[in-house]
Amino acid sequence: MNLLIVESPSKAKTIEKYLGNGWRVVASIGHVRDLIPESGSVDTEHDFQPKWQIMPGKEKQLKLITDELKKADAVYLASDPDREGEAIAWHINDILNSRNVLKGKKVYRVAFHEITKNAILEALKNPREIDNNLVDAYLVRRILDYLIGFGVSPLLWKRNLGKSAGRVQSVAVKLVVDREKEIESFNPVEYWSVAANCGKDKNEFNANLVKFNGDKIEKLTLSNKYMVDKILFNIDTPNVGRVSQIEKKQIQRHAAAPFTTSTLQQEAARKLHFSSKRTMATAQKLYEQGFITYMRTDATNLSKEAVDEIREYITKEYGNKFIPNQPNIYVTKSKNAQEAHEAIRPTHFLNQNADLSGDELKLYNLIWKRTIACQMSNAIFDSVSVDIDVKSATFHCVGTTRIFDGFMKVYIEDMDDEKEDGEIKLPELNINDEIQIKSLIPEQHFTQPPARFTEASLVKKLEELGIGRPSTYATIMSTIVDRKYVDQDKQHRFHPTIAGWVLVSYLSNYFKDLVDVNFTAKTEDTLDDVSNGKKDKLSSLQSFWTPTNETILTAKDIKTTDIIDNINEFMHSHLFKDGSDKCPKCGAKLGIKLSKYGAFVGCSNYPKCDFTMKIADGLDTDKEPEQVGEIKTQTEKDLGENIFFKIGKYGPYVTNGEKNVTAKKYNFETITLDIAKELLNSEKKKIEPIILGKNPETDKPIYYYPDGRYGPYLSSNRVNVSVKEQPSLSEAIDLINSKKTKTPFKKRSK
Repeated sequence: MNLLIVESPSKAKTIEKYLGNGWRVVASIGHVRDLIPESGSVDTEHDFQPKWQIMPGKEKQLKLITDELKKADAVYLASDPDREGEAIAWHINDILNSRNVLKGKKVYRVAFHEITKNAILEALKNPREIDNNLVDAYLVRRILDYLIGFGVSPLLWKRNLGKSAGRVQSVAVKLVVDREKEIESFNPVEYWSVAANCGKDKNEFNANLVKFNGDKIEKLTLSNKYMVDKILFNIDTPNVGRVSQIEKKQIQRHAAAPFTTSTLQQEAARKLHFSSKRTMATAQKLYEQGFITYMRTDATNLSKEAVDEIREYITKEYGNKFIPNQPNIYVTKSKNAQEAHEAIRPTHFLNQNADLSGDELKLYNLIWKRTIACQMSNAIFDSVSVDIDVKSATFHCVGTTRIFDGFMKVYIEDMDDEKEDGEIKLPELNINDEIQIKSLIPEQHFTQPPARFTEASLVKKLEELGIGRPSTYATIMSTIVDRKYVDQDKQHRFHPTIAGWVLVSYLSNYFKDLVDVNFTAKTEDTLDDVSNGKKDKLSSLQSFWTPTNETILTAKDIKTTDIIDNINEFMHSHLFKDGSDKCPKCGAKLGIKLSKYGAFVGCSNYPKCDFTMKIADGLDTDKEPEQVGEIKTQTEKDLGENIFFKIGKYGPYVTNGEKNVTAKKYNFETITLDIAKELLNSEKKKIEPIILGKNPETDKPIYYYPDGRYGPYLSSNRVNVSVKEQPSLSEAIDLINSKKTKTPFKKRSK
């Protein structure tokens, strides 16, 4: 019998149907081993030797593999065809070797990019050895990420600067913060446009002013209404113009390339409003069920067999006009398209409406249409460009008409921040034709700041910069959201939270390389060079770790006050949009303060001045200050009749100056004078403590007080322990004995 090891149970189930008798297919369920999650798991003094542990819950899978291996003559490691898949195969092989269960058995590595019977049988005919270069690239990546995580993150925790820092996630957060800084510093510029409402016979159309008194009118030429009024005064309406120039041409539009991981995530975000994580989880299911090829790839080419099948389908369904003479070929834009051989495509093309539902059907249809369209003929448009002269002005308009659908019969790609240009039809026009100028339409505009990133545009930007790889984009997006470094609005655009601002501010000052796009892209290139055998593992690790370690050691000695000063400088314009950083209570300077509950603005004159201010966070930054609470924190409310509701050290309470009563159930909105009076007038009976039993170590009774000043507690022999509810006697004994008895205060003898 032969044993085939894959990553997922659904994939194992699909493959086992194809292989039949003589084969057993089992799943590792992803990675089975990882670095021990504690400091010191990588020995940087001895060739970066890692310390591995079996991941929680994976011993069960390894036992299953080991049990099946006893019955097998050969084992085929068939994890995914990328760097991570190679690492899984290497880990499993290494574990099985260390347990001496591979003696006398042949071990093969096989890889396939689609789960079809032919692809699997072909892969089994051509096994290979584990690619040590790919494994080394994985080790470099994993060790670097570990060293950064355990080197930088504790510095963040110690000073309440953030939850974690990562080699790629930190760059993504910085891109979002930098874009927000651009938006906040943007000064809109006023400009105007003038359009003419034109008529020819019974047809109406608009044309834009492009020349006046011999001067070209560009986008920002008309900067105020005074300039526009001069034009309107000069060209009275209604009026008559003449066609002075006509240019006719045909325009062809090409289909988009088949999907890579990046473009699939971008298009699914635009068309389906899927997050990157949702897209990849759905694509994984489609791949494991055999509906699509491997979904982590940055290649855009298709196999000859796939192209032939697509062209056959197009001819049958749409006719020869929709097939170009030669197959369309797409050049991969990514610098390092080496992790897979093909673009993401359906494994078969004859059935668009596969037996799917929900997200899987939506994503499959998107992939199917894009793949079919990529091999169809170009769409063709007739374009007519017309100039119309009226007195000393020239107006220009362009009409487009689609005369052949081509690939647009099946699929049209969406774009970020752009609307698909609609067709504008013009009447039949000739040189010197009279055109009725019915009215002039002036319109005021303002230049717009750059758009905030969406998941689609951020993935696109990271790919353009050479940061991240197909297997990492979804993780990057979900990480920066889950760790609350960014928020997303209803349009799915990223807004940095205050935690994101603080993190980027700190890293930009003290770990410049970690958030430098060029450095990060260079690191990705190094990983690719290792996977290609151009660089070795140890020198790559050393060249990165030596300067990074020095930076970490230096950062440990930096004073917290200096860090906060730098954060205040970095965030000043964000915190104080009106430029005023004076305390309204005492006139001292305001600045950011850090706590385990988050950042806030406080007075530099603390503790003499207790003024604090909430910082507009994430989505709230678009609101006016009073809406987001940029006001002094409320600490008391006058209820009348000399009764006050206050927030004290131990929570809310009401007071009449003589008596204080806790009011933890109420806040400034729900408390009333009547409620406060009732609380003050109610005579609260003291609840007697409950004797739970004796402590055998001290022979003293243990009391349970259900209504202490700070909540329920236990007491015995001068030892008090807070509890949430009444414990059993044995639990009470353990709690009391585990807490040291306080030493009584002794008066110092003179």
